[in-house]
Amino acid sequence: MTEATAFSLRNVGAGPDPFSLVDVDADFAVVCFQRDYHCTNCRKQVQALADQYDAFRERGAEVLSIVPEPPERLREWQEQYDLPYPLLADPEATVGDAYDQPVRFGFLGGLSDFLGRMPAVVVLDLRGEEPDVVYEQRGSSTFDRPDIEDLLAALDEARTG
Repeated sequence: MTEATAFSLRNVGAGPDPFSLVDVDADFAVVCFQRDYHCTNCRKQVQALADQYDAFRERGAEVLSIVPEPPERLREWQEQYDLPYPLLADPEATVGDAYDQPVRFGFLGGLSDFLGRMPAVVVLDLRGEEPDVVYEQRGSSTFDRPDIEDLLAALDEARTG
């Protein structure tokens, strides 16, 4: 695995802890990079993913949500939302950085994830020897994230293409 895909993060959601891509029991991984614990749109997205989780599983995909926060903080999300998929803590944002999660405002954005880190989604095809990116969207604002329908369509295309 490449440096970006060979991560191991603490998991406070469903699945093993710690969690890495080798733990994914699916053909695809839908990796959602969140901004931070306080982000209202991130909270809405993790809930929307949970609401449509069965649709992802029907397409042979596992959803992963990665948040640049410590596990203790993410446990509050898990307790509140009871997410059926892995909720991964990336407190140093090393995996987010490895996947080029956007950070606005250059140096100033790097000082605070609250100001700078933007959402991103990467869909990985795990059927080959190495994970292959088949879809990606890197947000330019906290609102700039794909609809669930777009992610499901990307999975449909990857499965048949």
